[in-house]
Formats: sequence, C-alpha cells, structure tokens
Amino acid sequence: MNQETPYEHLSPDAVLAALESVGLNPDGRVLALNSYENRVYQVGIEEGAPVVAKFYRPGRWTDAAIVEEHAFAWELHQAEVPVVPPLRLGGASLHRSAGFAFAVFERHGGRWPELGQPSEREWMGRFLGRLHAVGGADRFFERGRLDARQLGEEARDTVLAGLWMPDYLADKYAEVTAQILECIAWCLPDWGGARMLRIHGDCHRGNVLWTEAGPHFVDLDDCRTGPAVQDLWMLLSGGADQMRRELTDLLAGYEQFCSFDRSELALIEPLRALRMIHYSAWIAQRWHDPAFPRAFPWFAENRYWEQHLAALREQLEVLDGPPLTLGA
Repeated sequence: MNQETPYEHLSPDAVLAALESVGLNPDGRVLALNSYENRVYQVGIEEGAPVVAKFYRPGRWTDAAIVEEHAFAWELHQAEVPVVPPLRLGGASLHRSAGFAFAVFERHGGRWPELGQPSEREWMGRFLGRLHAVGGADRFFERGRLDARQLGEEARDTVLAGLWMPDYLADKYAEVTAQILECIAWCLPDWGGARMLRIHGDCHRGNVLWTEAGPHFVDLDDCRTGPAVQDLWMLLSGGADQMRRELTDLLAGYEQFCSFDRSELALIEPLRALRMIHYSAWIAQRWHDPAFPRAFPWFAENRYWEQHLAALREQLEVLDGPPLTLGA
C-alpha cells in the first residue's frame, strides 16, 4: 500500500465487501461523508437503517491504539455520556478488509453547534465535564500524549523541509516560529505541570454534533492524554472579553461534574499557536493524498503563506501579553 496515497484502492466495491465481511448485507448505496484524515461512508443496509463505516488512515494509529479508542467510547457510552461507540460485530469493534482497518457505527445526525447563548455553552460545558470525569478515572496506555514538541518544532521543520512556501517567506517563517517556540518553552516539557487525563483532543465545533437532545461526538479519532483545557479553548471565539464570557459559561456547566484548574488558562494561547503551526504541517504531510489538494487548493498559493505568516506574528504579540483570566 502506498503510504502517500493509501486510499487509491478503496473503491465503493471494496467498502461493500468490507461490510459483507462482518456479516452485514449492504444494499449498494455508498455515500462518502466529509472526512480527510480517514475515509468515512454512509452505507445502506438491506432491511435496516444505514450505517457509517470508518476506514482508518493506514499507519496513523496502531490497532491497539484504535481498540483503546473504542474501549473509551464504550466506557463513556455506558456512563451515559453522549458518544457514539462502534458496533461490536462478531465480538469485535475493529475489523480488517483488503488491508484496511475499519469500524462500523450507527448513523447519528445533527448540526454544528452555534453556542451563541449562555445556556448552550453551559450545556456544552456539562457534556465535557462528564466526559472528563470519566476520562480522569483511568488512563490510556496506547494512545499517547498531546505532544507540544511534535505540534511545534517537528511541525515547523516539516513545513520548512517542503516546497510549498515561497523562498522569500521561508526565513521570516523560521524566525517567527522560533520566537513563538521560545516564548512558550515553559510549557513544552509537561504542559506546565497541568493534570493529564483522557481527552477528546480535537474539540472544535466541527467535531461536535447537536440535536434537540444536546451535543454528542460521533467518534474519538484524536483522543489521547492531555490537559483538560485542550477540549475547551477551541470552543471559544472573539477577543479576550468575549472568550472570558464564553469560558465562564462553559465552566459553569463543566464544574458541575469535574473540577478545572484555573492555572491551565495560561495554556490557551500556547495551544492556539501550536495548532496554527501544526495545521499547515498536517496539510503538507497529506498533500499527496488527492483529497487534500481538492479540499485545500489555496495551500499552494503564496497568498496563503503570506496570511499564515501575518497570523503567526499576531499570535506572537498575544503570547507576549498576559494570559486570559476569569477573575475571582
């Protein structure tokens, strides 16, 4: 299997054959869903509701790490935290077909949350508080930790080693990222001593589905060990005052189920800076996958890198300022 284009042989027929291999009877309807890192399909089932089949990107996680993700999903589900666990078919949740690792889920719909009202933010906070209460009760052994050096130094090096950035920006990019990494060096070894627990890992609004019953996750693809604030900061928007209001609402719900150490607020802007650096590296690493040039055509344009550099400089100024606080 070509690691740069791992899905070139995952045809609709291969998807149907995979589901047949675990005892399901697909009716031939295959709809590709929005996913880049993995490949996800809604598949019609004869005399039953459609299911969702997720084919994991080869080489990204070990089988043991995926099984641990599934076990965490079931642990949350049994605690009545709204997460969709994979189906256990033939006594297993992880399967293989034609070289692909895959799992099957019930189909659950929903919309991205607006979180425009305090009540919605409190509801989201309660959801995450319940998730972290379960997450803090045990530990991962296979999923690994949120790694600041991987998100920062290694991601920066990946970008500089490629051919995407125009030459006239490369030195400026190297300089500003070096300044950012120097500014946040205090948190690189161990996240500033923050408590580590099992977290979702990539909790932005696009990864949350909302229905009349409230928010839920449909998978835990990025779950790992990390600080609690990683699952909170990406839900915030706007300037400091707006973030302060939104975070106050989130924590009003969150702390009904799980305590939150206010010292972790100092990690918000370092985490944002690392995500900005890592995002470009992630696209660069996946560029040979045909889905990525189609989804991110602007990545190869000089204008993107000019804007990215400007955004990093603005973030450096934020890092030089005081961290977000909530007051007494």
